[in-house]
Formats: sequence, C-alpha cells, structure tokens
Amino acid sequence: MINEYPSALLEKAVTEFSHLPGIGRKTALRLVLYMLRQDTEAIDQFANAITTLCHEVKHCHRCHNISDSDLCPICGNPRRDQKTICVVENIQDVMAIEHTQQYQGLYHVLGGVISPMDGVGPADLEIDSLVERVKEDGISEVILALSPTMEGDTTNFYIFRKLSAYPDVTISVIARGIAVGDELEYADEVTLGRSILNRTLFEGK
Repeated sequence: MINEYPSALLEKAVTEFSHLPGIGRKTALRLVLYMLRQDTEAIDQFANAITTLCHEVKHCHRCHNISDSDLCPICGNPRRDQKTICVVENIQDVMAIEHTQQYQGLYHVLGGVISPMDGVGPADLEIDSLVERVKEDGISEVILALSPTMEGDTTNFYIFRKLSAYPDVTISVIARGIAVGDELEYADEVTLGRSILNRTLFEGK
C-alpha cells in the first residue's frame, strides 16, 4: 500500500485542517504546505492567536455575541437604541448587519434556528433569555432578522407566539428583499440594509 503523504505529521495536519467547514483534503494540503513555507515565528503567532481565542473569548451575557468581556461593545454603547432588539441566528449575521451601517439598536443571537430534522428545539436556543430581556428591559420593538428559510420562519412564528404576552412590544420582520431560502450572512450589504430599514410588522398567521 502506497502512503498518500510522505510524512505522518503532514497527514495529521491535513486531517485537522480538513475538519474545517468547506475545506476538503486537497485544499487542506495546500494550506498546510503554505504554512510550511512560512518562518516559525509567523506560525507560532498563528497558533497562539487560535489558542488564545479558544481559551479567552467570551460571549456577551446580554446578547450572546462574541466579546472580549462579559458585555460586548454594542450592548455597552450608550448611543445605541436600547429599546430595539434585532434577533439573529448567529454571530455572522450580527457582523453582516453592522456592515450595512443602517441599524443602531441592540442584538440578540439565538445560536441557531428551530430545526426538528437536526434535533434543534426551542430549548436549545436563546429564546427564553430574549423573552426575559423584553420583559425586564422595557423593549419597544423586536426585529426578527432570521434567514427566510422554512426553519427561520418556524422560529419567527415561535418567537412571535412567545412575545404575544407583551402587547406593547412591536414585532417586525425584515423586508423580503432577500430571496427565500437565502442565508442572511451571504446577502449583499445594500439589500440587507434596505431589508432592515423597510421592515414590516410580523403577521403570525
């Protein structure tokens, strides 16, 4: 049997890189060989950055966004609209919306969407903490900014039902300038920005 790689160390590194999403073994091999061409100081800095990130990164105790402290810069910014919450699926969606520079409120990261096929139910998401924020923080509007997929719509409806106990809270949904089935993080900034600005009331029917 001919070994695929001339080094067991190389093979192990390729295997680890290929565990990353969207990275096959050929791409992993190119990345590993590229890193082998770099000086050891650069590699040590790369490895240290990843190790430090994994050990020291935090999640904001309020919105669950990634942060260097217990409260993220967005939640801690007094110039943000403290009465409006934009509900998103993941941290990438926060970054995508922030890049539009069209939204000045707060966020709430669910950590996913309801998906029975994948074994993800409401209890697996940060929905209860969202309801608690609405109850305790005097929130006036909740913007549902989930991807327009079947799972996203199911999650929207579930949240709408949970928040129906607070009639003074406006529940809106981003405009459907984004094609049905598209992921929010891949939408272009102009379309996403307009979808936030042109949001409409959510109809839980």
